[in-house]
Amino acid sequence: MVAARITVNGKETPISPAAPHTTVLDFLRERGLTGTKEGCAEGECGACSVMVARPGVNRPTDWVAVNACLVPVAALDGQEVITSEGLATGGSSGGHTALHPVQEEMAVRGGSQCGYCTPGFICSMAAEYYRPDRCAHADPADGTDPEHGPNGFDLHALSGNLCRCTGYRPIRDAAFAVGTPTEDDALAQRREQSPPEPVATEYTREDSTFLRPGTLAEALRLLRERPGAVVVAGSTDWGVEVNIRARREKCVVAVDRLPELRALRVESDHIEIGAAQTLTEIERRLDGRVPLLAELFPQFASRLIRNSATLGGNLGTGSPIGDSPPVLLALEASVVLADADGEREVPLSDYFTGYRQSVRRPGELIRSVRIPLPLSPITAFHKIAKRRFDDISSVAVAFALDIEDGTVRRARIGLGGVAATPVRALAAEAALEGRPWTAETVAAAARVLQSQGTPMDDHRASARYRSAMLGQSLLKLYAQTTEAVSA
Repeated sequence: MVAARITVNGKETPISPAAPHTTVLDFLRERGLTGTKEGCAEGECGACSVMVARPGVNRPTDWVAVNACLVPVAALDGQEVITSEGLATGGSSGGHTALHPVQEEMAVRGGSQCGYCTPGFICSMAAEYYRPDRCAHADPADGTDPEHGPNGFDLHALSGNLCRCTGYRPIRDAAFAVGTPTEDDALAQRREQSPPEPVATEYTREDSTFLRPGTLAEALRLLRERPGAVVVAGSTDWGVEVNIRARREKCVVAVDRLPELRALRVESDHIEIGAAQTLTEIERRLDGRVPLLAELFPQFASRLIRNSATLGGNLGTGSPIGDSPPVLLALEASVVLADADGEREVPLSDYFTGYRQSVRRPGELIRSVRIPLPLSPITAFHKIAKRRFDDISSVAVAFALDIEDGTVRRARIGLGGVAATPVRALAAEAALEGRPWTAETVAAAARVLQSQGTPMDDHRASARYRSAMLGQSLLKLYAQTTEAVSA
């Protein structure tokens, strides 16, 4: 097997002697690329942002910004990385290196203050700069879309980057001033070439092994042979365990590039989403086809996290405060579980069995998520948190309703943050179904919804507050949809 290698700023370099748990951040800094910084070590500040060449949504290759503090360098065997140092052309003008257009705008518009966060901002901005359809989302001339610039720059691309000097206005100005890549831009040209192929990896150091199988069958065989192995995809959860809790494992198996886990198919009666597709890929490939998911995505962590996180990972952790389970419960989704003996489909409502526990057996992987069609026409996702974006929810509520002739024919409500597992609000659903969509019905059902789950007091919210927010969410939905339904 070929020795594990990574291409950084156009130069191929061996991963050895780094330990398998070594992050891309530490690997880069140990090689003198100190523009990449550690701020939080949890993927919340973006000081470590770098760009990775990934299979494209609209072109062969996309440049994607990721948190280098979370990704193990072994996971990028055979892949290409660009750091803030590598964005400059390397050309010389009067003894000075020519800056990248993003770097130039950040400099001339005062977008850098102490400078600690600047390289991470620049990498996230550069990934958005190279987004193929960016200009198609330009802000109208009347400036009615404050989150998109006149150049189509989406400020959500920077939602995972934190400036401690509060220099956001000049950073926004720089983002909204960048133009389009020139024809001789090497990184823009790279998008038209094939992405790096996934490399089958077996990397062992210090009595620890990182494995990347080439096929799903091989992955399932490995999990049967090594029942204690940790499965990773985007490493947005595992990376935090490595950094904050110094967790080390004998064997880690990466499944994020398995083609069998990366399909997205729209059938006549369901949509099937591969468990290893990133949330950004799902968002852009569905392109609003599932409105409830489209409402979820901007509220799920940050763009940097969504560029790596997967539905399979979010469900696999079994967390009661994950953002996707309430939405998928409301959509009546199921999960396809696979092991070396075959597959089985489990309704998501039957999947969770306890705190961070599920029906998934040792050796099983989540292969895909299935969403039945047709979709309910009235949907909403309400995430109650202390920040608008990039925060953990105190309470999450997802609604999917069918209302015909003023009567609720069908109601599905998914809840997060109010029990040891994500749950369906069955009693509240029953209080709505078959009844008129009126203020009286909704008020009665809201009182029922307030009693659902077993909320607790913690540092994010009190049990009383969580219960109150459940009822308020239904009242909010009614206020938002009454006019649409009556029309």
